[in-house]
Amino acid sequence: MRISTTILLTDETIRPARLARELEQRGFGGLYLPEHTHIPVSRQTPAPMGDPLPRPYARTLDPFVGLAAAATVTERLALGTSITLVAQHDPIVLAKQIATLDWMSGGRLTLGVGFGWNVEEAADHGVDWRRRRDVVRDRVALMRALWADEPVAYDGEFGSVRASLAHPKPVRPGGPRLLVGGAAGPTLFAHIAAYADGWLPVGGSGLRDAVPDLHRVWRAAGRRGEPALVPAFVLPSPGKLRHYRDELGAEEVVLQLPSGTELEVLRALDDYSRYL
Repeated sequence: MRISTTILLTDETIRPARLARELEQRGFGGLYLPEHTHIPVSRQTPAPMGDPLPRPYARTLDPFVGLAAAATVTERLALGTSITLVAQHDPIVLAKQIATLDWMSGGRLTLGVGFGWNVEEAADHGVDWRRRRDVVRDRVALMRALWADEPVAYDGEFGSVRASLAHPKPVRPGGPRLLVGGAAGPTLFAHIAAYADGWLPVGGSGLRDAVPDLHRVWRAAGRRGEPALVPAFVLPSPGKLRHYRDELGAEEVVLQLPSGTELEVLRALDDYSRYL
């Protein structure tokens, strides 16, 4: 089971290139970065992690810029988003960013996508909150049209693109590995089975009961094999990691690093190294 990490990188924390070097030197599998474009001060949406909202959420670096910095100083470290708020992006521009980063890194990118929790943030991007899941699904399909080997048009409910020349292409045909984040349930699992490679849940609460449901939806959709399971934002313990690997079949786990100074983050890496 690959041991990766995630962190809210900000203008007050360790820099992405330094962190990436330290991760690779220690033998960690990957680095995942989250996304918030901004946090409206008039926010009325309750934070899922509890209020008051921690300071780093309003200061996060752009994940694609941060991961590009990480890619240039590493050779093996996997890169990922945890998660990309796809509904808040122009899909044509986002497709170019994803393909470029994947190509630059030699195919090391995992695209974690999600639907968001901050209604006010999404509204500033023009997102209809009730339709955001459908928007994400539509935009993933549009991006895959641009990633196709030959020019192909896409005409969707929320966007369209003419058959186009669009390079570079992601290393893997059809685009990088795509994981969907979110809480367990029929709606989420239907989305995963329809267009994703697996699930990127936050933590491990309830996974023992939820994973069999995901597998049933996956098979009912005619998908072969099994969906990837990658628990993220995990605070580790030996028993917890054994449970993910041996009982749930997780292929990767993403450990949460503190959004702290360089010294604080490096101390956490030293502590987490015992799980490698």
